[in-house]
Amino acid sequence: MMQISSFTDDALGDLDAVGVADALRAGEISRVEVVEAAIARTEKVNPVLNGLVHQAFERARGRAGARQPYGGFFDGVPSFIKDNVSVAGMPTMQGTDAWEPRVESADGDFAKAYLATGLLPLGKTQMSEFGFSAAAEHPRLGPVRNPWNTDYTAGASSSGSGAFVAAGVVPIAHANDGGGSIRIPASCNGLVGLKPTRGRIPLDAGHRQMPVRIVANGVLTRTVRDTAAFYREVEKTWRNTKLPAIGDVRGPGRERLRVAVLTRSVMRDCSPEMKALTLKTAALLDGLGHHVEHLDEPPIPKYFVGDFVLYWAFLAMAQVRMGARAFGPSFDRTRLDNLTLGLEQHAVRNLHRVPLAIARLATLRRSTARIYRTYDVVLMPTLADTTVPVGHLDPTADYHQIMDRLIEWVAFTPLQNVTGEPAISLPLAESTTGLPAGMMFGAAMGHDARLLELAFELEAAQPFRQIPGS
Repeated sequence: MMQISSFTDDALGDLDAVGVADALRAGEISRVEVVEAAIARTEKVNPVLNGLVHQAFERARGRAGARQPYGGFFDGVPSFIKDNVSVAGMPTMQGTDAWEPRVESADGDFAKAYLATGLLPLGKTQMSEFGFSAAAEHPRLGPVRNPWNTDYTAGASSSGSGAFVAAGVVPIAHANDGGGSIRIPASCNGLVGLKPTRGRIPLDAGHRQMPVRIVANGVLTRTVRDTAAFYREVEKTWRNTKLPAIGDVRGPGRERLRVAVLTRSVMRDCSPEMKALTLKTAALLDGLGHHVEHLDEPPIPKYFVGDFVLYWAFLAMAQVRMGARAFGPSFDRTRLDNLTLGLEQHAVRNLHRVPLAIARLATLRRSTARIYRTYDVVLMPTLADTTVPVGHLDPTADYHQIMDRLIEWVAFTPLQNVTGEPAISLPLAESTTGLPAGMMFGAAMGHDARLLELAFELEAAQPFRQIPGS
């Protein structure tokens, strides 16, 4: 076991992203100083954490040293972008090495919005192949490790981003979520992770074209105010007018909420330890004056799990079958991992069932809408069990073993990807292993601000742990 931290007495210190931005505006630190600090921190911990897949240090240095401001509230705050969105001048490898890297010629729609906030990327972070697994354990590059205990996974698919933010390399990093990939690394690494309402943040073309748009972009942070500030700033340059604005959320709401507590997913109860931690969080909510009720099971049809797995398999089949067209003539399917190839074969065997699965997933929000007519928020554990060790989700293992373990562990998060509703994971619990354990709160479509207000209240009532400095 080893805990690893990059927090030290440099220009970044232990500041969050808002704190760095404020210090930059006050002239207490410079953009060059914070970028150099973040690069030094990356170089210190990456040999162990393995979160970096593409470094753009010289580009970041050039932008930090430019006379003209980078622009945006977070002007000059160092960050990273996950390796599945397009950024001009960087390759996009989707967590695999099944083709030769090609530098992107232009920013994708998400990168345009992200960079407009002023965040300055130092490169791209490692993820699981195409984001299909909840642990990034690349057969060639190796696993992304958890900074709280390097014997354990950092979660996925936004694995490198989660590890780097928790270890103090940067205060904020891009993540996105197609089955829990913001919330899972938030839980594993002790971070704040909001999967926003569908359509809240722009998507690149590939994610927009999905039959069911399960992917949502966002960030991983150590404080609620950083997450709230990010969404506030994005809304200044890109706004979906079909959704209520999040606005400038800076603290707890006054309304006492009706909270439903679920410790059972559609397919299984969470582990006894996660159940106890969830009930402890429910007691905290009750003590704060919220109206807490316990539910036996979610109002979700039993076929949901099979439909979701088949839809993921259909997406994998599309990636594999269109690989050369999408990724270039160097695409080599033999370099894909067993999870991707197994999903592809699952789709091929069940292709006749895909239209029905997509149709049922597209109407699933009718089921969850019923619960939000009675309750404002639903509390669940982010994961059905505590953080798993490195190797538990080895992508070179037998496909059926990987899928069985994934379905058991990631039993709660995929629901909001299908319905499009927002959900946030907060580091409110600690497992017997000493690792963080996330508690997840879901809300109805468009009620992201309500989740942030509740998150502010819970952060104040039970401050989040942070890895000590080195």
